[in-house]
Amino acid sequence: MDIQGAGSSGASGSALEIKALQLAKSQQERDGQATLQLLESAADVPKAANTGSLGSTIDTFA
Repeated sequence: MDIQGAGSSGASGSALEIKALQLAKSQQERDGQATLQLLESAADVPKAANTGSLGSTIDTFA
């Protein structure tokens, strides 16, 4: 009885590896685009007004 693993056929194994790498690359590119869109949308959010003394007094008596 001869048992061979999935990586034993060189041609189909390398083709599957190349396809997996291509899919991983395209996923990274989509993630990068989503990150850029998130950063650009965050840049459009107006900054909060300077509130001066807000938070400068802490009540330590509960």
